[in-house]
Amino acid sequence: MADDLTPRDVIDVSAPETAEEKPSAIPQAELNRITDDIITAFKTVYDPEIPVDIYELGLIYKVDIDDDRKVDIDMTLTAPGCPVAGDMPGWIENAARTVEGVVDVEVRLTFDPPWDPSRMSDEARLALNML
Repeated sequence: MADDLTPRDVIDVSAPETAEEKPSAIPQAELNRITDDIITAFKTVYDPEIPVDIYELGLIYKVDIDDDRKVDIDMTLTAPGCPVAGDMPGWIENAARTVEGVVDVEVRLTFDPPWDPSRMSDEARLALNML
């Protein structure tokens, strides 16, 4: 994840962008807790070829939590030919499903934009001796 992004930039828990949209039916405190718990769950999933969790690697592009507590996740892989391409979205889905309050989860795999090392956090860079 780029250094200038916070978890809230990835997981949308903000107020609606337009006046036509209704505010969330989920109280802000609960959205914040779900957000923190989803991040914690993501940090339990590792790319088997890289000793860093998928969140710190910057593989999670977007997470939306709707009023029905359905979580939609857009994610990528370090490379399209990743050997776990068929498995990792399921790992992410299973991790998100462990979060209290999450009713349903859908994970979409995308390569737009393609992942690159600039998406990694400083924590990931340090773990990989890239600082």
